[in-house]
Amino acid sequence: MSSINEQPIPAARPVIGEDEIEAAVRVLRSGRVVQGPEVAAFEEGFSRLVDDRHCVAVNSGTSALHLLLLALGIGPGDEVIVPSFSFAASANAVRLVGADVVFADIEPGSFGLDPAAVEAAITPRTAAIMPVHLYGHPAAMDKLMPIAEKHGLAVVEDACQAHAAALNGTPVGAFGAGGTFSFYPTKNMHSLEGGMVSTADAELARTLRLLRNQGMEQRYANEIVGANMRMTDVSAAVGRVQLGKLEGWTEQRRANAAYLDAHITAPAVTTPPVADGARHIYHQYTVRIQGDRDAAMAKLTEAGVGNAVYYPTPIHRLKPYWEPDQKAGRTWDLPETEKAAAEVVSLPVHPSLTQGDLERIVTAVNDLGENL
Repeated sequence: MSSINEQPIPAARPVIGEDEIEAAVRVLRSGRVVQGPEVAAFEEGFSRLVDDRHCVAVNSGTSALHLLLLALGIGPGDEVIVPSFSFAASANAVRLVGADVVFADIEPGSFGLDPAAVEAAITPRTAAIMPVHLYGHPAAMDKLMPIAEKHGLAVVEDACQAHAAALNGTPVGAFGAGGTFSFYPTKNMHSLEGGMVSTADAELARTLRLLRNQGMEQRYANEIVGANMRMTDVSAAVGRVQLGKLEGWTEQRRANAAYLDAHITAPAVTTPPVADGARHIYHQYTVRIQGDRDAAMAKLTEAGVGNAVYYPTPIHRLKPYWEPDQKAGRTWDLPETEKAAAEVVSLPVHPSLTQGDLERIVTAVNDLGENL
């Protein structure tokens, strides 16, 4: 049990400091608050994280996924292969463009799409594969990209939790037709709210810019049907400040994770594996618990250690997906997905942790013992 003088350690701690506040106020005083110079500068700065690809800022990570699928021409009659072990936005974006979601199982280690399961799920209607770099660990892009090339499929990277993650030296967001990022406040960096699409294709980037701004490049000269998914300059200014701090924060997360890896010894707890060649940036430090997970989480909470499950219900079991599949007589065989959803718990790993916090986390986890 935590001491009465010890404050609980939060599972996440978004940062909004004086630098971010000053940047937002500066933009508000300028009068240029939407889709202006701050957005352009943020796009240019973020491009350096994705091998200098074109970057298009939008108002959320979900919008980034939605617009990328639209720009690629994916829609009714198409299928997109998606992991069920992810946040619902991954599949929602596919549904929003009118395409069908096909769920494939995950690898037991990385929580990313299993390449063998992806290949088995491909049909004549398959248009794209959507790997999710879950928790900040890159999916098996070295195996997924050849599968996509073999079958002529687009690869849409959901990198919303993986800013600056990489595999074999290539950053996530620089593998497929496009990558998508989220700047929600709990992400490794944020812009209050916002998203980004990265792509090597200049024409695709132009289409994305049109789609986010009512189909216009010049005012009242609409070229296509678009939407309003613009990022504000206030958000971009905050994002630029955070981008400048991202590398330091990332290294602190990785150092915190290394400490937890080295000191967690509870037999019922499996620390997160890292694939060969992967740069894990630990958006979440997600362990597996063998035994009574609810009891373990209650003990951690009692010890003052924040914890959470991402995600307790796989997407294919959520009402908007489960009910239509039931009516259609369609079922999904996803044993690794079901196992992960039943076992995972995320522990604090954010860069605000002190050495004392890390020691308290380790003690609380190791006190769980062998039998849960």
